[in-house]
Amino acid sequence: MNYDRFLNPEVAAVPPSGIRRFFDLASGRRDTISLGVGEPDFRTPYHIRNAAINSLLDGETQYTANRGLLSLRREISYYLKHRFGAPEYDPETEILVTIGASEAIDLALRAMVHAGDEVLVPEPSYVSYSPSVIFAGGTPVGVVTREEDDFRLKPEYLESVITERTKALILPYPNNPTGGIMEREDLEALVPVILRHDLMVISDEIYAELIYDGKEHASITALPGMAERTILINGFSKAFAMTGWRVGYACGPKEILSVMNKVHQYGIMCAPRMGQVAAEEALRLGRENDYEDVMTMRESYDRRRRLMVESFRAMGLHCFEPYGAFYVFPSVRSTGLSSEEFCSRLLMEKNVAAVPGNAFGPCGEGNIRCCYATALDKLNIALDRIAEFVKERKG
Repeated sequence: MNYDRFLNPEVAAVPPSGIRRFFDLASGRRDTISLGVGEPDFRTPYHIRNAAINSLLDGETQYTANRGLLSLRREISYYLKHRFGAPEYDPETEILVTIGASEAIDLALRAMVHAGDEVLVPEPSYVSYSPSVIFAGGTPVGVVTREEDDFRLKPEYLESVITERTKALILPYPNNPTGGIMEREDLEALVPVILRHDLMVISDEIYAELIYDGKEHASITALPGMAERTILINGFSKAFAMTGWRVGYACGPKEILSVMNKVHQYGIMCAPRMGQVAAEEALRLGRENDYEDVMTMRESYDRRRRLMVESFRAMGLHCFEPYGAFYVFPSVRSTGLSSEEFCSRLLMEKNVAAVPGNAFGPCGEGNIRCCYATALDKLNIALDRIAEFVKERKG
């Protein structure tokens, strides 16, 4: 039977995730160390797990409101305002709890984008943005960022790709895969372009807590005139080591959030209650102990970050120093291999999984992404294996 006539050709044409492809290849091999998937090696802190367990024992297994537990939404509002200077979002109308930040991104795009609309996607960046734009019926348009600019999005690059069909900009900082960040002055430089062309912004701030070298996260929602035209996306997976709980959220103007909630209530109903209870505990205790768990994890990631950068440079591979998230993005051009060739042969010959840079956009070619949210002993073994591999290529 020919199923082609039943399939949406635009959806069918989207390639599978480059990250998951290498993860799946690695999972079938023994003694493989994966630096591919961005998942903390920490367990979710005990008090968070315990809150969910107690909720289950108390029989709290019902649906929540579509928008999520009101008590959780109140904690999110407080957290964003006092931690990052975001506006004080109304928990009743301006916050939506989702199944991870990924659903929040999908909802924002489906609520705003229709056929013919263009959405600007800085590259290199997370693999799901462009496919999500396509799934919403829009057209993704890449905006190149460059290492000489520390992978920051520059206003002139943004201006150069805007057309009369441009509707929105995805702002993915701190950035996956590069580790680049946007400081306040960088964001301020973008605002005139955004206002002049009447764009909406989807600001994915999932790595907001993971910034190093004394720098601080800046949210574009804190800048004059931007809260009303920004959907702020965040979640609990990265900073709170809660990947499997699948809890994220979107904040923004009630007019857009109400449409996002409409899609959410028909397709999802609500995020899992036990995950929401755990997320509320993460924010509540964090508020009381100055986010001690987050600080502990960030300090550990910082040590691994320095180890990774120093090790790649010692191998003779040029490596940009990341200031956020938990990835390094070294260049492998000096080996004479493409990103795909490097990662495939590294996996086959040395049992180390990394992700080719072209998975994050064409301008990522020549680089690979390695996640350092992996146990330190495994990182050291992986780095030794990569060093051997590089030496053999250059030998």
